[in-house]
Amino acid sequence: FFSLFRYLGTGQSLASLHYAFLVGKSTASVIIRETCVAIWDALHAAVMAQPHKEQWKEIADVFQQTCQFPNCAGAIDGKHIRIKKPVRSGSQYFNYKKYFSFILFAMCDANYSFRYIDVGSYGSRSDSAVFAHSDFGKMLQDKALDLPEQTALPGTTSPAMSFVFVGDEAFALGENLMRPYSSRGLSLARRVFNYRLTRARRVVECAFGILANKWRFLHTPIHLKLETAISAVKAACVLHNFVRARDGYNFEDSLTHSLHSHRPSVVRGHRQGAAVREQFTAYFMSPHGALPWQLDAI
Repeated sequence: FFSLFRYLGTGQSLASLHYAFLVGKSTASVIIRETCVAIWDALHAAVMAQPHKEQWKEIADVFQQTCQFPNCAGAIDGKHIRIKKPVRSGSQYFNYKKYFSFILFAMCDANYSFRYIDVGSYGSRSDSAVFAHSDFGKMLQDKALDLPEQTALPGTTSPAMSFVFVGDEAFALGENLMRPYSSRGLSLARRVFNYRLTRARRVVECAFGILANKWRFLHTPIHLKLETAISAVKAACVLHNFVRARDGYNFEDSLTHSLHSHRPSVVRGHRQGAAVREQFTAYFMSPHGALPWQLDAI
């Protein structure tokens, strides 16, 4: 058990664990795998259960209080987890940064806790592809996430607006998924929208930073079998939530991390999503939705 936390907390090699705890390398690998699986099984339902309707509203309230983005149910992003080349994997795990990795896709709340993760997709895949093939993406598409009914934005009575998730330009625009406007030829209102969306989206970046700085094995390539590496990342994510609930948040923990973002790919949204984004854009320029400093910040 102590060898597991030594590994997760420091990223020491199996050889170092062999000398520190007088166990064989293969034994240390088995200990890491079995203990990580046990941690995931024990904590997943307690610290990463799917929110219900009232909990989505609570998440949105915190986003409004801390990021001033109303009707926001979460921020999404994907990160590369560096690994050694899996056996007989070809180039599937070889990413555009020229190293082998799998993807940690996550959705987090404004308290920097992960509400959903998908671990293990090929490093060569784009964020949008990982999202579309994840259980979370499919449930969002099928409207099976139990999101609250549409509601007017603060200070207004109409129109009723959907609850949305915020992501970067790698994701496709949708009724429940907001992404920034393209950076070319932006009007003032669209620049303000991008700024406001970035304020909300950055929480997932901070969550990744806290995760990597708490569990420092994520700072180095993971020299474990693929299945064990995936189990270790899943265990680190639920331990992250457990520690966050117990200890709170230290801003300095999120300032640096070694997890690399996906390269944005060109994906198209649909008209309904564009209409929702335009309504948010108009709201952020209205007296009810504007922030005093937003024009100075863009």
